[in-house]
Amino acid sequence: MFTESLGQLNRDCRLLFGARVARMFGYGFLAVVLVLYLAALGYDATRIGLLLTLTLMGDTAISLWMSTQADRYGRRRMLFLGSLLVLGAGLVFIASGDFVVLLLAATIGVISPSGNEVGPFLAIEQSALSQIVADEQRTSIFAWYNLVGSFATAAGSLAGGGLATLGQQWGMTPLASYRIVLAGYALIGLVLALLFRQLGPAVEARPAPPNPRIASGSRLGLHRSGGVVLRLASLFAVDAFAGGFVLQSIVAYWFHVRFGADEAMLGMIFFGANLLAGMSALAASAIASRIGLVNTMVFTHLPSNILLMLVPLMPTMPLAILVLLIRFSISQMDVPTRQSYTMAIVSPDERSAAAGVTGTARTVGASLAPVCAGLLLSNPALMSGPFFVAGGLKIVYDLLLLAGFRGVKPPEEGPRA
Repeated sequence: MFTESLGQLNRDCRLLFGARVARMFGYGFLAVVLVLYLAALGYDATRIGLLLTLTLMGDTAISLWMSTQADRYGRRRMLFLGSLLVLGAGLVFIASGDFVVLLLAATIGVISPSGNEVGPFLAIEQSALSQIVADEQRTSIFAWYNLVGSFATAAGSLAGGGLATLGQQWGMTPLASYRIVLAGYALIGLVLALLFRQLGPAVEARPAPPNPRIASGSRLGLHRSGGVVLRLASLFAVDAFAGGFVLQSIVAYWFHVRFGADEAMLGMIFFGANLLAGMSALAASAIASRIGLVNTMVFTHLPSNILLMLVPLMPTMPLAILVLLIRFSISQMDVPTRQSYTMAIVSPDERSAAAGVTGTARTVGASLAPVCAGLLLSNPALMSGPFFVAGGLKIVYDLLLLAGFRGVKPPEEGPRA
């Protein structure tokens, strides 16, 4: 049980959970209004898509360097630096409406257009948690780690949409109300910095014994597990590219244009969606203990992708919301299982690098999609295209993952391949 596991976690682990809550609240808080904010500044769908793509590409480069160097230069140091990038990006978005300035801030800073995890945080936190808990507890801890994050994102979505609506009811322009949300996002960067400053030395990587294979053949911090990590990373990139077509901010924009949903309604939609996503992540641990991590990833993901393609086929907003919520109720079971699986099949001294490389591959994949989605959204006849592209590509990913990795077992399921 999580309560028993939590009692065994030290203060540093509880701080990491707290940082996860604060960060994911901020991502959900901003994602509901981000595209609406850019549209209010006068940018069309194509330019918005370009900015979102470059935002994710910037996160990719930063995350890859920080996560693969964290064990060398210090995990606490990299987490603290990441929190400053959140703070800086939020402040620049408040201060300027110039497209080039926003582009630079989004590329260098940390902004989440999806409501999902971005930046170096996830890889570094996963490696720290994996060195504390036993193999048998890892998936359960990761499930709760994702659950609290989903609940925080849900609360952030509700708060962001509600705050923007409330500001407009008080006489603010939409643009001004969105800037209030951006100020809150910047403040969360400061909260993260304070939390990470309290972490102790126990979160740092344990020194590994000298290994000639690392000295002679290490790439991006990987040695023995390099091949399997690169195979996983290529598949994760396909999945993330598909997901980039249906970022939370893009889906929010689609509901706004298609059905006229206002900011408060969008906040409620994604509040419910993220609550259900969190519960689905929690259920993944129990399912994985019975059928295995890879099977859980694939056989819960396939139906969720079919449901995703059904959303734009619904004739009314209530039906579209219903299908979206059903989809979210099973869509995130692959997240803790994917994270746990990656940590399980690599050597302990490769965990930060493996999480960083696979996470970077996901960010690269996701970063390429919004500009394509923007082109589809700008054409009324193709506006629902992102849902179909995303669902179809995700199904391809599921089948390739099953074919390539069903024989590669984590320690708790059998011998490693």
